[in-house]
Amino acid sequence: MAAQTKIFDFVRKNKKAFYGGTVATLFLGLAVFLLGSVSGYEAKKLISSSLPGLNMLCNTIVLASATILALLLTLLGISTGTENKLKKAHYKQVLNIASFDTFLFVGALILFQLFNIPITEAENVPTTWFDAIYWATLISSSILSGMMITVILMLYTTVTNIINIVGLGKDHYLISDEEIEEEEKESDTD
Repeated sequence: MAAQTKIFDFVRKNKKAFYGGTVATLFLGLAVFLLGSVSGYEAKKLISSSLPGLNMLCNTIVLASATILALLLTLLGISTGTENKLKKAHYKQVLNIASFDTFLFVGALILFQLFNIPITEAENVPTTWFDAIYWATLISSSILSGMMITVILMLYTTVTNIINIVGLGKDHYLISDEEIEEEEKESDTD
């Protein structure tokens, strides 16, 4: 029950990012659905022709996810080096991005490995399986793309918050109340 509450809380806090990722996934899924049904032999040919693109997608997502994780360390350095004391909510945002990005990284890496299995070269696989394999690859690539968009939107929100706080010096909900009280005391004494 506590895990379910955490998941709902996570989704509620990042709902704009999840809306963007969900819309992208549904759009891509709809495009896949509009392709219509294919026979086993057609699916085998389509899998053969689409595997290089799917491998490239997975490879790109793996590289992007690893880069995002590394850049989150830089973001943490900027966050801790700022004059403003940030609330724990900011660090939870960064932790959420890191968690979701790691999940995406692992998923893309697993699918990358699965897409490299030479299934279309196997002669003992029934032709009827290729239809299911074809749809599974298309749906999984749609989900991966939607998840990547979600990570990017989550990162965008966090970066804009940091720009507003550190770069523009705006009063922001992520600035600790203790710091605001200290600034008010200093302005009262002046």
